[in-house]
Amino acid sequence: MMNWKTDYRSFYYANAPEPDDLDLKPDETALLCIDVQNYGLELHQDAAERARWNAFQRRMRETVLPNLRTLQDAFRRKGMDVLHARIACLLEDGRDRSLSQKLPGWNNLLMPLNSHASQIAPEVAPQPGEIVVTKTTDSALTGTNLRLVLHNMGIRNVVVTGIYTDQCVSSTVRSLADESFNVILVEDCCAAGTEALHRHELEVINMIYCHVLSSNELGEALGLVS
Repeated sequence: MMNWKTDYRSFYYANAPEPDDLDLKPDETALLCIDVQNYGLELHQDAAERARWNAFQRRMRETVLPNLRTLQDAFRRKGMDVLHARIACLLEDGRDRSLSQKLPGWNNLLMPLNSHASQIAPEVAPQPGEIVVTKTTDSALTGTNLRLVLHNMGIRNVVVTGIYTDQCVSSTVRSLADESFNVILVEDCCAAGTEALHRHELEVINMIYCHVLSSNELGEALGLVS
């Protein structure tokens, strides 16, 4: 069973004392769902590449999507804000993308705003009235007005979920921490290309940029579960 106070310790925090219990006031806490879009759930045409991504797809279908939907619904029932960030370019040719999304390789994502690939997965889609920000950067803070929006809403604690743990999720966590938000990362509502990458990134960012919790631990801290 996971224990957020002791798990995912990096070299830097191996001997650090256990953190205090979380004090997450519902009206100061929001859920942020990052880049859970169709492009990350579409199967590759190439059989070898499809097999290479099989573990990721299985984690998304069996763990991340159901847990994230359960968490979203729990926040909604409690009247807490659920926000969404998605990656998409505003111009069809992608000239507005950040440099990291123009370089050759896997991260070269050309996903126009209205394309199927850029839409949020239907299993965890926004409900009417929920805020959705569109970014052309990895961090959901750097490329949008999200920092200002959260500030205006009185949000101090941001619960982060989504994909990919070691890329857009991590970039957003670091940006939020730099802006002095308290950040909670929900381990079983995130995924990276491999389990090793996922776990390594959690160890890197835990305790300095965020606290890593399971969805059950978060539910207990927020009174979302009986």
